[in-house]
Amino acid sequence: MTPNSATPDGRIADNIVYFARALRKAGMRVGPASVMDAIEAVLASGIGSRDDFYWTLHAVLVSRHEDHATFDEAFRLFWKSRELIEKMLAMFSPVAPDRREKQKPRAAENRVSQAMFEGHHNSQPPREIPEIEVDARFTVSGNEMLRGKDFAQMTASEISDARREIAALRLPFDTVRTRRFKPDPHGAKIDPRAMMRAAARTGGQLILPKFRSVREVHPPLVVLADISGSMSQYTRIFLHFLHALTEKRRRVHTFVFGTRLTNLTRQMRHRDPDAALADCSAAVKDWSGGTRIGDTLGEFNRLWSRRVLGQGAVVLLITDGLERDDVAGLSEEMERLKKSCRRLIWLNPLLRFDGFEARARGVRAMLPYVDEFRPVHNLNALGDLCASLGAPASRQSDPRLWMIDGQRRAA
Repeated sequence: MTPNSATPDGRIADNIVYFARALRKAGMRVGPASVMDAIEAVLASGIGSRDDFYWTLHAVLVSRHEDHATFDEAFRLFWKSRELIEKMLAMFSPVAPDRREKQKPRAAENRVSQAMFEGHHNSQPPREIPEIEVDARFTVSGNEMLRGKDFAQMTASEISDARREIAALRLPFDTVRTRRFKPDPHGAKIDPRAMMRAAARTGGQLILPKFRSVREVHPPLVVLADISGSMSQYTRIFLHFLHALTEKRRRVHTFVFGTRLTNLTRQMRHRDPDAALADCSAAVKDWSGGTRIGDTLGEFNRLWSRRVLGQGAVVLLITDGLERDDVAGLSEEMERLKKSCRRLIWLNPLLRFDGFEARARGVRAMLPYVDEFRPVHNLNALGDLCASLGAPASRQSDPRLWMIDGQRRAA
């Protein structure tokens, strides 16, 4: 491939600028300096093949490993547009259908396609929509209906809208005090080390007071999510929330369990949400199967508790509490988990029912050891969870209320 063969009129620089603009809209960090370097690299390298052209642009424009999939998909769409035209012609031509195996959807394909053809859709003249007069005095906005709808009852388009709402949630910024200090000119404590270092630079002739304050950090957030058949739909949506949370703060550890415990922390650190969720699905072998809450919590307590539960960790336990095995072992593991963390929050989608009662053996075995008992079935519940992580526990989420009601009904 030569510079003049990239486009019919040979404007290689203009095409690289447009290509970089599409990458930027797709989420990559491509600045003006990188665009200039890419143009100079292409003109100086004497491109002779498509692979040379690909890797020349890749070396200049891709600075993070997680951007490789986005760049690869953008390059495929931009520099091979003739394939798209051939596919559209084949769809409307009276020829035999294509029997070739369909390609699997690639990571970042949707986002790159929207960024690439955004101008094309905007340039089309808007269609005239007839005005319909509607009395909206007793209606609820679409956004409010979406936020209050159960995840399990959502359609595919509503789930897509819910994912965008989750990405826009105001995430918690709770902090805990550590035993370390940081320099602070307005601190209340003298910093003797900083004073000695400053005095050494002036030969000890001038010693000015230096101050420090206690360093505050985000506590570790550990998630234990049930992926059994009754919980899989809620856990899939919650993983999108965890991915957004993982991007905003450090030390977020994600575990899922059904009949076994799976650590998904590494998969959730992928910047691209499509690739992250695809890696999670590939790593889990027991999705939508049975559930063994007590055994999997015991495995977590033995193998992972001391590694991730430190510095005031907060644990989010997502399950319906319907344990099939012996609940005696479940109570022991819940007690051990409670003693290892600062705050244990149980998220149960069964709380969406107004008549829910803590009658199941597993629920009654777990409730005495949790600090908060919350629903997790819609966007409003996720918004309340974000607010609660940055504030003290509320009276409404006190698990003792459910235990008292259950004891009264049992009596």
